[in-house]
Amino acid sequence: MLMSNRDRIARLHYLPYSFRVLQAGDHVLCAVTGRRIALEHLRYWSIARQEPYASAEASVQAEMKAASAG
Repeated sequence: MLMSNRDRIARLHYLPYSFRVLQAGDHVLCAVTGRRIALEHLRYWSIARQEPYASAEASVQAEMKAASAG
């Protein structure tokens, strides 16, 4: 039986300007908000922390948190 990638969380490796799929799926979860992000809508991530973000605002929040922790 073929397994569907629908409704599965993908595992990605984040690179500059792109990402590589390590485990097939159709979405990831935002590291800040926990919101579901369809892979075709994924635009923001951290290469250093290997985290996806649902929006620019979530990305900025993560950067600020990382800066204050370091």
